[in-house]
Amino acid sequence: MDKFDEETVKLPFGKKDLDAVLCFPTSVRTDVHTAVILTHGAGGDMNFRHLVSLARALASQGFLCLRFTCKALNLSYRIKAYSAVWDYLKTLQKFTIKHAFFGGRSMGCRAAAALARRLSDESEDGVQGVICLSFPLHPPGQMHAHRQRSEDLRMLPECVRVLFVSGTEDNMCDRDLFDGVLKDMKAEAEVFWLQGGSHGLTVKGRSEESVMDEVNLKVISWIKKEV
Repeated sequence: MDKFDEETVKLPFGKKDLDAVLCFPTSVRTDVHTAVILTHGAGGDMNFRHLVSLARALASQGFLCLRFTCKALNLSYRIKAYSAVWDYLKTLQKFTIKHAFFGGRSMGCRAAAALARRLSDESEDGVQGVICLSFPLHPPGQMHAHRQRSEDLRMLPECVRVLFVSGTEDNMCDRDLFDGVLKDMKAEAEVFWLQGGSHGLTVKGRSEESVMDEVNLKVISWIKKEV
């Protein structure tokens, strides 16, 4: 694995700052052309182990990754925070970003998809793809919420690619309902089902490290295919 560097940064967001970490390859710093933004779900923060592992794996493969914390449970607020992070990323003069991917875990990927949809409505030069780790299609046992929660996914244009990483035992993603969403989407979507995986992408009988390695490999191979 190639070496990477990390920088802790404070991102301006209204009258507040957002805590974030910039992770990038050490050896090819000036040749980084692909960036990924990641954020966490309704609980935890940017230091959720799966996000840290993915960010460092991305950097080791030559990508820039900016992960950030926004603990608000209001989706609209989360989207505004995500937009501020995107604006910050575009100001980084030491990198020439040509390809951008938005991603997140659970509620974080809802915000990522919503912002990607909004930007694609404004311009075709916005974001290239969205990475959804455990997309929360509905609260546990509340399947009726899936239409509202999937609206941004269904409205994404064809020019945006989407990667879903979900566990087969995720109680917030009914398989039949999810298949229906995929059929309704205009965007090209790929789904990686983690066998036995929960909403937290944990698998009984497997180490957390082996699961993270499998997920990271899938995400990286998908991005390399798209750029």
